[in-house]
Amino acid sequence: MWRKGTGVSTVETAKRPLRRFTGRSLAGLIVVLATGVGFGVLLALVRLKWQPMEGVDHGVARDLNLVVAHDRPLLAVLRTVTSLGSHTVLFPLVGVAAVSLLIRRRIRLAVYLAVTGLGALILDPALKTVVGRVRPVVADPVAYGPGNSFPSGHALGSLVSYGALLLVFLPALPRRARRPVTALVALLVLAIGFSRIALGVHYVSDVVGGWLLGVAWLGVTGYAFQMWRRETGRPTTEPLSEGLEPEAAPDLKVEHPEGGHSRPLHPIAATSVLVVGWVFVFGLVTGLGELIDRYGHGQGDLLGDSTVPHWLAAHRTATLNQVTFWFSEAGNTHLIIGVGLAAAALALAWIRRWRPVVFLFVLMAGEVTLFVSAVAIVSRPRPDVPHLENHLPTSSYPSGHVAATICLYTGIALLVFPRTRAWWRWLTVVAAVLMPLLVAAARLYRGMHHPTDLLGSVLLAACWVPLVYRVVQPCADEPAELRWAVRLGRWYRQRRATGAVASANE
Repeated sequence: MWRKGTGVSTVETAKRPLRRFTGRSLAGLIVVLATGVGFGVLLALVRLKWQPMEGVDHGVARDLNLVVAHDRPLLAVLRTVTSLGSHTVLFPLVGVAAVSLLIRRRIRLAVYLAVTGLGALILDPALKTVVGRVRPVVADPVAYGPGNSFPSGHALGSLVSYGALLLVFLPALPRRARRPVTALVALLVLAIGFSRIALGVHYVSDVVGGWLLGVAWLGVTGYAFQMWRRETGRPTTEPLSEGLEPEAAPDLKVEHPEGGHSRPLHPIAATSVLVVGWVFVFGLVTGLGELIDRYGHGQGDLLGDSTVPHWLAAHRTATLNQVTFWFSEAGNTHLIIGVGLAAAALALAWIRRWRPVVFLFVLMAGEVTLFVSAVAIVSRPRPDVPHLENHLPTSSYPSGHVAATICLYTGIALLVFPRTRAWWRWLTVVAAVLMPLLVAAARLYRGMHHPTDLLGSVLLAACWVPLVYRVVQPCADEPAELRWAVRLGRWYRQRRATGAVASANE
């Protein structure tokens, strides 16, 4: 049969989608095979210890170690970047994304995320055991990686996890934003891989091997997903431009706020206010640190800076050493980033607004930059007691663990409390109070900070959190009756009115 006026048969028209699918499948199959073969060749060269490759690996590791070993701000940045590829961050992120997909009844996509992530988790340790390559040995070690070296688990996990999340949520993005977001994800994966080499825990070939294996695994799972769609009678897609399931876009997109009781600042004005505020907070925190550091050359007894660490060190026990280790880890960069990413993903799934996510991102990014900048200026030595943790590249003032814990859990409470009247919202307030106290106590006990270091952290958070909340206004789209400030003002006005009536009756 022929279509009227077109000169094209309906049979030919029906074959076009199949041809496009076949062409895309063939191209994808070639890419998967090429990356798989590339990984196999690289693995063989590593096993055979091919000298040209070994020379490049060892030379790059040695040269980068000379550059970063004594640069504390650069080390802090590298540690932050590398933490974005750790299991502590990737597991909660992929897990929360899968749960949010189940909540929205996108079971197929949730299964894809789970299978893809678990596959990468299985491949990494299995291959490391088979290859058995020892990690780099550098002159000035600045980081430690457990297990063997090839392939890089951070490189593999970050490419697979962030790549899978991109393929799943790409339909939710405007078409003009898809390429820039894809480029940002690629840049993040490259930065994580570079951080592993710069920190001296992986060779160049380890990272390249992780990338090749990650691309191959993403290709295999993506191809299987397309076969699944085809078997259920759904059209195949172009994952890199349309995402895995374009028809899921309505369930994945973030809703636009309907009205609102306040008018947020223009992005340029908000950025300007945040920059100016950042400078003032930096000045306050750094100024206080310089004053404290000059008092007794950093080892005075202001607020018990000397007596408290010595008393705690003299009363240590094996049980308290273990308990405080876990509380100290609760404020570690890896866990803080993991909890922050999980909170942002849950906020996006529950609230379906970008403003709360932006609030958390700006809040934590500002805290990190303020902390890194402050420790670079205030080079205060840590307490002169035995330390229960490895040598850290940063100085004592302020405590990054405590500042990050205050900012994160206070930010979560500020997002949850105005948006629900359920009893469990008070749990976020308890966490915002209790978690910083536990982390601060653990850091003091383990001999990592003076009491006044914690004072600097409290000052940082007390200035930065209200500023970001006021500028970003993460709850600006909520009805006025849900806001605690409005309810408090209404209660105060009612009390005044009741008092005035009582006075008039008297």
